[in-house]
Amino acid sequence: MRFHTPYFNGLMTYLPEEEQSQLQQAKGATDSQIQALLDLFPSCPESLIKLLQDINGTYYCKHGEATIYVLVLGSDLGEYPYYLKSIEQMIKDSQVVNSESIYERYQNFLEYVEVDDRIQMHIPLNKHLCFADCMNNGGTSSLYIDFYPNDGGQVGQVVRYVHDPDSYEVIAPSFDDYLQQLIDGGFEFTAIYEEE
Repeated sequence: MRFHTPYFNGLMTYLPEEEQSQLQQAKGATDSQIQALLDLFPSCPESLIKLLQDINGTYYCKHGEATIYVLVLGSDLGEYPYYLKSIEQMIKDSQVVNSESIYERYQNFLEYVEVDDRIQMHIPLNKHLCFADCMNNGGTSSLYIDFYPNDGGQVGQVVRYVHDPDSYEVIAPSFDDYLQQLIDGGFEFTAIYEEE
């Protein structure tokens, strides 16, 4: 199977055979699944939609009879590669009732939390599109697309959350720029597979 996105086509050459085999079995998102995501996040970047059309999630996602679990994304934290969430997982995240904002979550100890000035602290976190969780099942780090930036930020900027010490950092001005950074970096997060 040849993928349509340059991103996945490039990534495949860096992955071990077992992970390549898993991704070859993956199915892309359907038009109705994509529409459901766009209904919730109408500003969802086209480049993320195209990734999902190639593979609708690698975060322990069912694709026919196969369950896919392949780390296909990275961030500025080289030691924490990420799974791409499926549309269903993204939608489920957004449906958290009474989602806290960064301010509400940390208001009693904000001085210990690093928040990039380009991030609005008073927007509920479920208004951001969480598209990836790290290899530790999201407890350590997650990636978001931010549609409600602070002054100086950009709509669609990519935010990386990391736990302990907690921080929220803008790592790319857009999802397209984010993917290009990973490509330009030679998919360095795939080094995790060389350690196995």
